[in-house]
Amino acid sequence: MKAFRRFTVRVPLPTELADLTVLAHNLRWVWHEPTQDLFATIDPALWHATGDPLRLLADVEPERFLQLATDAGFRERLAAARDDLDRYLTGSRWFGDTTAEHGSTHLAATGIAYFSMEFGISEVLPIYSGGLGILAGDHLKAASDLGLPLVGVGLFYRSGYFHQGLSHDGWQVERYPVNDPTSLPLELLTDADEPVIVTISMPGGRVLNARIWVATVGRIPLLLLDSDVPSNDEELRGVTDRLYGGDQDHRIKQEILLGIGGVRAVREYVRVTGRPEPTVFHMNEGHAGFLGVERIREMVGRPGAAALDFDTAEAVVRASNVFTTHTPVPAGIDRFPRDMVNYYLDADQSGNSRLLPGLPVTTVLDLGDEADPGVFNMAHMGFRLGQRSNGVSQLHGVVSREMFADLWPGFDPDEVPIGAVTNGVHGPTWTARTWLDLSADDEVAQAAAVTAMSTDDIWQVRSTLRAGLVDEVRRRAHASARDRGFTEAELGWTADIFDPEALTIGFARRAATYKRLTLMLRDPDRMRRILTDPQRPVQLVIAGKAHPADDGGKALIQQVVRFTEDPELRMRIVFLPDYDISMARDIYAGCDVWLNNPVRPMEACGTSGMKSAMNGGLNLSILDGWWDEMADGENGWAIPSAEGVGDENRRDDLEAEALYTLLEETVIPLFYTRSATGVPDRWVEMVRHTLTRLGPQVQAGRMVRDYTTALYVPAADQFASICADDFAPARDLADYRHQLERSWPAVQIAGIDESGSGDSLDADSPQRVNLTFTAHVALGELSPERVCVQALVGRVDSDGEIIDPEIAEMSPTSETDPSGRTLFRATVVPTRSGRHGYTARVLPRHPQLSDDAELGLVRYPVGTAEDVGPGSSSGSLPEPA
Repeated sequence: MKAFRRFTVRVPLPTELADLTVLAHNLRWVWHEPTQDLFATIDPALWHATGDPLRLLADVEPERFLQLATDAGFRERLAAARDDLDRYLTGSRWFGDTTAEHGSTHLAATGIAYFSMEFGISEVLPIYSGGLGILAGDHLKAASDLGLPLVGVGLFYRSGYFHQGLSHDGWQVERYPVNDPTSLPLELLTDADEPVIVTISMPGGRVLNARIWVATVGRIPLLLLDSDVPSNDEELRGVTDRLYGGDQDHRIKQEILLGIGGVRAVREYVRVTGRPEPTVFHMNEGHAGFLGVERIREMVGRPGAAALDFDTAEAVVRASNVFTTHTPVPAGIDRFPRDMVNYYLDADQSGNSRLLPGLPVTTVLDLGDEADPGVFNMAHMGFRLGQRSNGVSQLHGVVSREMFADLWPGFDPDEVPIGAVTNGVHGPTWTARTWLDLSADDEVAQAAAVTAMSTDDIWQVRSTLRAGLVDEVRRRAHASARDRGFTEAELGWTADIFDPEALTIGFARRAATYKRLTLMLRDPDRMRRILTDPQRPVQLVIAGKAHPADDGGKALIQQVVRFTEDPELRMRIVFLPDYDISMARDIYAGCDVWLNNPVRPMEACGTSGMKSAMNGGLNLSILDGWWDEMADGENGWAIPSAEGVGDENRRDDLEAEALYTLLEETVIPLFYTRSATGVPDRWVEMVRHTLTRLGPQVQAGRMVRDYTTALYVPAADQFASICADDFAPARDLADYRHQLERSWPAVQIAGIDESGSGDSLDADSPQRVNLTFTAHVALGELSPERVCVQALVGRVDSDGEIIDPEIAEMSPTSETDPSGRTLFRATVVPTRSGRHGYTARVLPRHPQLSDDAELGLVRYPVGTAEDVGPGSSSGSLPEPA
């Protein structure tokens, strides 16, 4: 019979073993092998089956614990593990050691709040679906290792993401488990033994209540909001039922809870624990965009004279918000009907929001404006409320600057203030133990150890890891087939699937269309020949989930599954369902080659290939995402891209042909070209190069250090600066922006005078050209110190467009022209020959702006194509003032 409801009973451990509970509740065990080994000692079979310390402590018989309590050796190991954890939590780390070096004293005294819709910490905490969540989990782990003062904020999903199965005919089947927080490594945030509750106003006078679960990830607390509380009605209890489930109405309630409720949860956590208030807020994708307006509401709603007006509060919030975009395609952005957002903002009679008391509904709605007037764009709100923003690879930064250029009209895409921090992956989580055991210190020491290894030893490690993957493939293939309804009599072949000596290729990722799961099957007969070559066999392990509502993705999976069921192929190709962290570790460790063939440039970063590289896997990939910047010809192969071909079918044909050719003529021969001792020496040298050169570059530690120095520290310093003297700089910036609203239409460059010495600009002469430009600038009520006037000089193309201009700031003079315009002057010495052109422009200037393009305001000379006049798009702010 099936239980009506489940609950967890924990028999107290013997006093001598109480530290086991401490170790189990700190998720550092996920990447700390000695702690894992300690738990494995308790019950090796159960540990191998679950990999879950709390499950282990709940299921092991009490007699076993009584036995261990008297085992001096075990108690000694337990004490050592607890002491090691204490040293890890309190000892000096990178951030503390380099605080002075990086000028990060403001950040050290406060901290960062990192918001994400999902977190992939471990398979035992299933609140993640894919790359975004794994990235967020690795971010927390690396922040912990580096000692950053960071707190994570997300949602606790009662059913998490789905478990994937396959029907008998290969169609994806979803199963939703029930997550019981009392059986997970979570602690309820309480105050005086009562659960801390955050509340959010809902339309119709309802209230959304959420409690806060805390997961401890090394040094990092992760706050998870849970709406499944008795004080909510049935609909509101279900807000956090599933990750990425439901319709848009369900999604917007989740994002309101994450953004608004998340800020309130941080405040409650700080109040209860006494931890310093974070001043930097990081939005990991647009899902968390509402945190910005909640922070503004806090400042507007402060009591009495301490309250700030909207514009001053917005200046403070923008200064300390960081926004990361993860999608290179508009379809990947959360966009809600404007009317739906308006409904949840819930205007009162004065036009202010009941959801965000004190904030005008129309002003909040304007933050999500886009070209379609009926749509509210969460990414646009993120950019408008984040003074610092970034893509997740260098190529993705380029794509993002082009994709969102309309938010900064009048600027070339390469001037759009969206930077890039290339993702990384957490080495101790994703690197096979064999490699980690070479050195327990860090990735640099591991690289040095690999450098010193012999070719034979490296090959032996790779062969051992491949054999381990083969064992796992056999186990999972058998379990999957049984789950699909096949009988034992039909499954004898699974015992011999795959060959521990054969070239093994991995392809595991979401079954999104642009990732092209079935590109490898474009020519099925050719793929068949590659897989079944008797002298040089190739085997391919495939995994990945389709979104439950994506029938197109499910059809792709079914196509692959049916291909793998051919009796002539099934020993060489397999689809493994229910791709998760546990499966991923085995695949990354064991594959010789990692295949990635997205439609360039639609892969923002794509970190799976990084995890393979950490284990000595060679990448075979389209030059997209991270691979575009880190492929060097020695760590794998670049699949040629037919990016300029407009016909999708023809493009797929061309790139599939390039993939097959690379495999047949380069990759496979290299793997099977062996020395007298049976070792592929050239292949192994590529493995060594990958481990020693690429491995350190793709570490999450590098990524988090980049975020810290490029984004977190400047944001914390900017927050301290803009709040100084009772927010005087913030008030000044707000006043300045009002002044811009009034005066910007009057700002004009009426003309530019040129004088100079040396040869003419377009003459073929080695003589240097010294040019002096004088711009006649009408400023309205703005003072010369409150604008930046620039001369731009560079070679021009056939259309007169300036290519890669040299930019020189023009200084105001005491002179005016007969019309009273201020004269700005600069001398420029062009550094390249050829036909040149020049122009000038005016930009806002204020000490609290971080970039010349930040406000999206620019004026070019009257009459040029770029100067489209007052009230035009080139004179509009990217957010309301």
